[in-house]
Amino acid sequence: MIQVFPADSRFNVDHGWLRSRLSFSFGNYYDLNNTGFGVLRVCNDDDVDPGKGFGAHPHSDMEILTIVLAGSVRHEDNLGNMEVTTTGEVQRMSAGSGVVHAEYNASQSEPMRILQLWFMPNERGLDPSYETRRYNSEKLKNALLPIVDPQGSEQIVKIHQDLTLYLCRLDKDKNIIFRQEEERRIFLFVIEGRIAVNHTRLGEGDTARIESLSHLSITAEEDAFLMLIDLP
Repeated sequence: MIQVFPADSRFNVDHGWLRSRLSFSFGNYYDLNNTGFGVLRVCNDDDVDPGKGFGAHPHSDMEILTIVLAGSVRHEDNLGNMEVTTTGEVQRMSAGSGVVHAEYNASQSEPMRILQLWFMPNERGLDPSYETRRYNSEKLKNALLPIVDPQGSEQIVKIHQDLTLYLCRLDKDKNIIFRQEEERRIFLFVIEGRIAVNHTRLGEGDTARIESLSHLSITAEEDAFLMLIDLP
């Protein structure tokens, strides 16, 4: 089953310095019927003005991923981590037993766009931790490149959950096949462009929540940039 959520169905937040498009309940937006998809709890598409951001705030028992689509984000936390993550990089913070952090647009002149995703961890009370990885953007071309998985590597962030997150830049009319084990879920987000998934069409900003399908055929109807998450 492929359930499509059009871009205009996302909840929009505008705080002036922050413009966010929410795929699930978050903050002041609460929909009893839209609180997550499997272990995925948050998928926020954020534009942040230069020099602005989120002040120090706490988290616990959550795996938080930040994918930088444009600009750069500065991260600080009470573990002593202070780092700037830029386009082509992904960061993971395991909140575990508790962490306080802040995030800002690291530039005073350029806007920032990030995807932030929250996942339930496979174990509660983990030691808080943080890491970033730079992936090879050239390997995104017409292929699903894993940038997050449970094992991690020099170019893959390790996450404490049974999931793999892929990015792909698919040229117009190109096709890729994705196969997974039975009884798993897939979350698909079209960052740019337009695609067809098993003949179901998705445009820019659309998401799909997919269940009971172990084979996907994805074709770009125009040049496209997409994120696919293989979930338990």
